[in-house]
Amino acid sequence: MSDSTDIIQENPIEPATPEALAEIIAELEQYRERLVRDTLTMAQRAKIVKSQALANLEPNLAQIDAQLEALRQQQAVPDPQSHLS
Repeated sequence: MSDSTDIIQENPIEPATPEALAEIIAELEQYRERLVRDTLTMAQRAKIVKSQALANLEPNLAQIDAQLEALRQQQAVPDPQSHLS
C-alpha cells in the first residue's frame, strides 16, 4: 500500500494550466451545444414542443453554465499559489 501513497506524494495534483482551462472550456461549450441540438432533434421526432423540451433541459444547462462561469473565472484569475513561492 505504501507504493500508491508514495506515488500520490510524489505527484500532487497540479492546478490546470491556462491552456488546459481553455481546452476544458471549449469542450464543455461544445458539449452544451450538442446537448441542446440533440435534445431538440429528439423532441421534434417525438413531437414534443420545443419550449417544453428546453424547459426540461434547463436544470442541466444551468449547471453547465455555472461550471463554465467558474472555469472562466479561474482562467481570468492567476493562480494564488504561484505567488507563494
